[in-house]
Amino acid sequence: MTILKQSSEGVTRENMKGGSGKATFYYVPIPDDDGAITMASRIELEPSASIGFHEHSDDEEVYAIVSGKGVFTDGTTETEVNPGDILLTRKGMSHSLKNTGNSKLVFFAVIAKK
Repeated sequence: MTILKQSSEGVTRENMKGGSGKATFYYVPIPDDDGAITMASRIELEPSASIGFHEHSDDEEVYAIVSGKGVFTDGTTETEVNPGDILLTRKGMSHSLKNTGNSKLVFFAVIAKK
């Protein structure tokens, strides 16, 4: 087992994947080995910000909602999301996430190659 600590310094990006507003990433350093996980991060989406609709052609992604609320689009289906929800995007699927609340939408994201 390996315990990995997230970075204490966030990296703020604007208009992620064609979305809008600011998203701050607190990355977890992933070992460069043969494991499936390629990215792990705690992400904070500012109110009204979004991660734009994009495809996962060669990997899969999981979001775990910690706080706030939003709308997750999976293909053509929109679903309201809240703390405790786990969102799975399989290889070949597309998705987006928008913060619809008045506070930050905080979630963990993990990408794994398939």
